[in-house]
Order: sequence, then C-alpha cells, then structure tokens
Amino acid sequence: MNSKIYKAEERGAFDFGWLKTNYSFSFARWFDKNRMNFGALRVLNDDIIAAGKGFGTHPHNDMEIITIPLSGTLAHKDSAGHEEALRPGEVQVMSAGTGIYHSEYNFSSDDSTSVLQLWIFPDKEGREPRYDQKKFEIAKNGKPVNIAGPDSGNGALFINQDAWLYLMKSSAAGELKYNLNKPGNGLYLFVIEGSAVADGKKLGLRDAAGITDAGSVDIKYSENSYLLLIEAPMDGFYAG
Repeated sequence: MNSKIYKAEERGAFDFGWLKTNYSFSFARWFDKNRMNFGALRVLNDDIIAAGKGFGTHPHNDMEIITIPLSGTLAHKDSAGHEEALRPGEVQVMSAGTGIYHSEYNFSSDDSTSVLQLWIFPDKEGREPRYDQKKFEIAKNGKPVNIAGPDSGNGALFINQDAWLYLMKSSAAGELKYNLNKPGNGLYLFVIEGSAVADGKKLGLRDAAGITDAGSVDIKYSENSYLLLIEAPMDGFYAG
C-alpha cells in the first residue's frame, strides 16, 4: 500500500469576491506540476458561491462532471434543455461527451451556496452528452452510500468510467474497511467534516489521502464525520 496526504491548506485557494474556492488539483490560474490529478480524478473543487452569483454559460467536453451540494441551492441550466435546482442530499452527474454548454448559479439572493465539484476522465472520448440528478438518503450510521459509478443497478448515478463515488456520514466514531471494486484502482479519501485516519495517517477537515496498490483500505473516523470516497482507475493516468 502506498499513500500520499493532501493537506487542506496546500490546495490552491482563491477569493474572487463572488466565489471562494479551493482546488485540490491544478485548475484555472493555479498550477502545481505535482498536483495534476489522482488517476482518472482530474478535478475536486471546493466552492462557496455568493448570493445571486455563479458561473455563466460555458462549454465542457469529454468529462464526467459530478456536483455535490453541501449547503444552499444551485441552479443549473444547459444547452440540452435541462433546467434544475440542486440541493443538499442530491447529486448531479453531467457527461459532457461531444460537447455541452451550461451555467450554474446560486439560487438564493440572500445566502451563499457551498458545493463540491469533481471531474473524472471518461473511459473514452466522443460519448453522447447526458444529464442525471438524484436525491440520496445518507444516514449517519457509518455506512458508505454509492452515489455514482459504472453500474446504476444499485441506485447509483451512472458515469462513463470504472470509478465509484461514495458518501459516508456518522454521528459516532467508528471504523470501516473499504474493499476496492476493481484491481489497480486507487482510493482518494476526502474529509468533508470531522476527521479520519487512513493507512495510519490522520486527516483533518478538508484533508485528503490518495491510496494506491491496495485491495482494501481500513479507515477510522471521528464522531460527526462526513467523508467522500472516490475510487478511480490509475493505469494510464499520472498520479500527482
């Protein structure tokens, strides 16, 4: 097992007034050659969007984009005709494929909105663009809930990659063993709330661990913890 710790304070941090953001991997004006991606996981942005503000219409292609709201409401509109509101407890997947335009705005004129947005390289380019959104019940019982992956049969949102995303909440401290779904994949553990220990290394608020060369990973977590687990292919991708 190999592991690398990504401390919260080492992320690319910017305050644009309307947007306060932290980039886990090189993005926009922030570039770190040692922080390009974790396998197929290319982007993990931690955004706080001011009231009434947001991202104007812009294009994407050949990327699986997963948005997880933490607070507030995000308004989404795209060139395929989808116009939705995304709230905590819901997850959005947009497969950009051959190309799509969309905008994202804070729906509220009074309160900020906090979201996590992930980009994952697809298994191949040129797929048909698609959109999906679903509400998940994440009980505070320490059991990971599969929110996205290559198999939608278990209720997860479908993505075009052998990657699996889970959310886990717990009101009490505990332990879990994460068994990887596919040999050769790596696990990126991101602490949304609380703290955790993975491969003997402690992770605080918004810290992360990238773990490779493991069939399973033992994780300890604190009370009132909220974790995001991202299993992603590593073969053929740089792990920075």
